[in-house]
Amino acid sequence: MKYLKKRADIIRRIRQYFYQNGYLEVDTPLRIPAPAPEAHISLFESEGWYLQSSPELCMKQLVAQGYDKIFQICKCFRKEETGNLHLTELTLLEWYTKGHTYLDLMDQCCDMIRFTAGPSDDSHCLEYGSHRVDLGSPWERISVKEAFNAYSSMSMDQALKLDKFDEIMAFDIEPRLGTQKPCFLYDYPASRAALARLKKNRPHLCERFELYIAGVELANGFSELTHAQEQRHRFEKEMNIRKKAGKKNTPMPEKFLKSLEKMPETAGIALGIDRLVMVFTNALSIDRVTAFTHKDL
Repeated sequence: MKYLKKRADIIRRIRQYFYQNGYLEVDTPLRIPAPAPEAHISLFESEGWYLQSSPELCMKQLVAQGYDKIFQICKCFRKEETGNLHLTELTLLEWYTKGHTYLDLMDQCCDMIRFTAGPSDDSHCLEYGSHRVDLGSPWERISVKEAFNAYSSMSMDQALKLDKFDEIMAFDIEPRLGTQKPCFLYDYPASRAALARLKKNRPHLCERFELYIAGVELANGFSELTHAQEQRHRFEKEMNIRKKAGKKNTPMPEKFLKSLEKMPETAGIALGIDRLVMVFTNALSIDRVTAFTHKDL
């Protein structure tokens, strides 16, 4: 009972934060004909279309149409994602702000989570597992390169060369992030750019970050890539990876790519509501903070 009440309060305060800051709440379709090709995400099909894994493409099309500040809280669907931190049907918060970069998003993310935590006489401290995390202190920012140097036996470049980047991130680096104060891990290698813009002065890196609290990844944000041809090339690479792995490809999202021609400089972020409720309530399993899981139906 307490988890659902806390979840409702968190969602209410998130909406309040965005309303107070001049954002428009939008509602985009859950079922789409052409999602973003992603090598490692499996989608649910729906009569020849697909249940969205993220509202990202539709929301960016709205930005391209002239909507400067938008947010959405919605259901997203990903096959074969179960465990203490994963659901096949999850709840995401996404927001986009015209004229901003991933650095601005870090500040927005910090402000929003502090606002959502509410007034506190204990410096906005929360306990999650064995960790006590101070939300009120200056939040840590560490580059991916620095994190590999600090927590791994090899450099970021070596890990990429040996195809050990994801393994080291998952087992050596992520559990150590955000254990005393929230941590932004930023400047990912270009090969992990997804839909993020590359850094102008260092094109081997991209303007992307992830937020961690008590070792739990909560959010993924970046300065948006607005170059249609480069985005098409990245999608084609993802499709080739899927094809080599024997996975079915989805149609190329042509309408989204066309919209990038009108896309202004924008920053966007996705944050997992379910995981945020977990860290706010010290729930060690994501099943505890949802009304139903697939096992209950």
